[in-house]
Amino acid sequence: MRTAIIGLGMASPQHAQSLLELKDEVDVVAAFSPSSNRRSAFAERFGLPVVENVDVIFNDASIDYIIILTPPNTHLELVQRAADAGKHVLLEKPLDVTLDRSQQIVDIAARANIKLGVVFQRRFRRTFAETAKLLAEGELGEIVSVSMRLSNWRPQSYYDEPGRGTIARDGGGVLLTQAIHTIDQMITLAGLPAEVAGFAVTSAVHRMETEDLAHAIMRFENGAIGSLSATTSAYPGYPDEIEILGTKGSARMGSDSGTIALMDGRKIELTDSTDGGGTGADPMAFSHQNHLALHQAFLAALRDNREPIASATEALKAHRLIAAILQASSEGKTVAV
Repeated sequence: MRTAIIGLGMASPQHAQSLLELKDEVDVVAAFSPSSNRRSAFAERFGLPVVENVDVIFNDASIDYIIILTPPNTHLELVQRAADAGKHVLLEKPLDVTLDRSQQIVDIAARANIKLGVVFQRRFRRTFAETAKLLAEGELGEIVSVSMRLSNWRPQSYYDEPGRGTIARDGGGVLLTQAIHTIDQMITLAGLPAEVAGFAVTSAVHRMETEDLAHAIMRFENGAIGSLSATTSAYPGYPDEIEILGTKGSARMGSDSGTIALMDGRKIELTDSTDGGGTGADPMAFSHQNHLALHQAFLAALRDNREPIASATEALKAHRLIAAILQASSEGKTVAV
């Protein structure tokens, strides 16, 4: 297949390295950034072709799909152009800056009958995959409690970058930019909560427009309750964690390890060395191996004409929960998800 990349910023190296390793399956025919310096640096580092005008990509009928790695507030318009050109899309999270714009992206893809996958590479962690398998098989029984914690660290210099952590460009702070990965994992494992209450604030650690600290409590349809904690104020940064308690046992999974303890006496220890970084000052300090698995799965979905593992419809669930938490915080009440 033939692909092109739009956006050569912080996220692009993980994708480029993955695509180079998939050279027998996919041909990168163009990469674009409005910055000539970024184009030059990208071409020199990865040896992939760059173009000076994004129209070249949309007008190239030979390109099967486009990888969009631009800031969130540009996603809707770029996805629309891709859909108009009949090209599938692999889109960096989040879908866009608001729930409404994110819903529009889902609708555009559906109307154009294009596949739209979202970059939720943490779904390919072994700790997540094994936990999901056991849950699906009923090994943990009925879920009674779900909790997640994301304790990242970002120095003030991170938010001093133009547009970083603003409503206009990023759509939000820690929930939409960092915690969305863990939130997506939690929802995939346990489903969407029915209602939430919580608080989202800017702590004294940072000067920024949006939240760097959020806590919420959740109630699920089956009566299970849970908690959500997310911050970029936890120096020096710690591994994210999801805990699920069931009637037959419990599962606790982190970025590089996990434990599943079942009441029948079995105990399963999980390890994963592919994605344990990025919690501290360097958000991209992690292996590209889960990105590689994501690209392989997306290519397989295109070949088999089926929905990607992390589809736009699935991604929208995380946006719904984040929007509900922010609404609950601003209105001081419990909000239905």
